Amino acid sequence: MAAKAFVVHFSAAKPSKEPFYRYPDCPSTSQSLPLKSLSGNKPAGNFNNVLFISHYTLATLHRRLSPVSAGDSDVPHPFHQESGNFRSNKAFEEWNSLTANFSGAANIPFMLLQLPQIILNARNLLAGNKAALLAVPWLGMLTGLLGNLSLLSYFIKKREKEAIVVQTLGVVSTYVVISQLAVGEAMPMPHFIAISVVVATGLVLNFLNYFNMLNAGLWRFWEDVITVGGLTALPQVIWSTFVPTIPNSILPGTIAFVVGVAAVVMARMGKLSKQGVKFVRAISGWTATLLFMWMPVSQMWTNFLNPDNIKGLSASSMLLAMIGNGLLIPRALFIRDFMWFTGSSWATLFYGYGNLVCLYCSNVISKEFFLAATAGLVSWIGDSDIFPCITGIALWRDTIAYGFNSPLRSLKELVYGQ
Repeated sequence: MAAKAFVVHFSAAKPSKEPFYRYPDCPSTSQSLPLKSLSGNKPAGNFNNVLFISHYTLATLHRRLSPVSAGDSDVPHPFHQESGNFRSNKAFEEWNSLTANFSGAANIPFMLLQLPQIILNARNLLAGNKAALLAVPWLGMLTGLLGNLSLLSYFIKKREKEAIVVQTLGVVSTYVVISQLAVGEAMPMPHFIAISVVVATGLVLNFLNYFNMLNAGLWRFWEDVITVGGLTALPQVIWSTFVPTIPNSILPGTIAFVVGVAAVVMARMGKLSKQGVKFVRAISGWTATLLFMWMPVSQMWTNFLNPDNIKGLSASSMLLAMIGNGLLIPRALFIRDFMWFTGSSWATLFYGYGNLVCLYCSNVISKEFFLAATAGLVSWIGDSDIFPCITGIALWRDTIAYGFNSPLRSLKELVYGQ
């Protein structure tokens, strides 16, 4: 992540007891407040002095990312203002940079994950084989698209550039597949037009907000829309997974829609407590994450009902899904984003690796392929307290960066905050 400048003006007036920084990722427009002298408790004497502090040099000043509770995952991560217990400031800076690079590198497996489907659809369309496109469920693609769009808004708020690119790529690539389905008459055209309007509007609003060019009221309206949409989609998708074992019904989605609208309206009218408003704000991100988390459950349920269908799963696609999500875990852990960590870990373990287990048990992949994938996964995210012989790279490096004695301390901060 590129370094960002912090501008702090020193005032000759009596300083406040608490130091303040101007943090460009925060919603507020200007926060130039007094700061105590770095060398002691005396305030700097020259009003015109301006100190430019690099994003990374905050680590050398014993500042670190502040752990927040799981319920506050949607809040842009602030910098902790108490002394951090670092064994090595350089280790913190390096791991900060590496986790950002890992997150950016996740674009490669995610792009390769969707590309084969796009190429296959294009070949079928050129060959006039529109019936082949019916094998791609447009409703499932739509669910993934809405999930990517909601998470894009989430990461725009947090200013996580690499994650923003990942989610934007997800939105664009999935929309390309849906466009192909519409051209091949594999989905209703009115639905496609409505989806196109939502996608275009969402992308424009998100990037206008990222560059601070969007009215706050309009952004709040967009957040209300994706909150209600996500809350409506989640129970409906879960219910639909078990059809025809259970009756087909739109009742779960309808009830959730009414509850979502009521929650948003009450929050807007000030009828909820501060914690209640915070909970409503977090709904869109969590529903998008839970939608993605439900995908492996749905896939495994399908595998259970129709064991022969598992041969249609691509081992390479499952491996790419495991790698892509696995690359996101270190960054989510480093910035103490419990929601992001939960979604990425679940997708890595149950969607990617879980389906590889199913493929191995069905003799679709070789023993060598499965063992190599298992060893790679354990070495990447394993906990040294759980796997004594293999220290997990992500947890191990995070422990060193923060100066902790045990990886469990990092996980505790991730869930409960500081």
